[in-house]
Amino acid sequence: MSDQIRASHILVSHADAPQANTQLSAEDAMKQIEALKTQIDGGTPFEQVASENADCPSSRQGGDLGSFGRGAMVPEFDQAAFDLDVGALSGVVETAFGYHLIYRTE
Repeated sequence: MSDQIRASHILVSHADAPQANTQLSAEDAMKQIEALKTQIDGGTPFEQVASENADCPSSRQGGDLGSFGRGAMVPEFDQAAFDLDVGALSGVVETAFGYHLIYRTE
């Protein structure tokens, strides 16, 4: 397995996430992230969905986080990203920042 991968993500924060600054409920955030996954599964490009909907600075780059090694991200994100095959989209991943969809690009 590679020591470095490249991935993109979409973050939807919620009020119960310790590292988030939003009033959106966890229930509404989950509905939103699931709807975004449905859009992507239906053929909308990941980059477009990320640019239009993500709650993080990487949205300006279509969700692209660049290359990173193990341990560079919070543990839940790190595990999910490294478990993906190149070109695969994760299910919903919860971290202290909220809910993520992760797309491994390299």
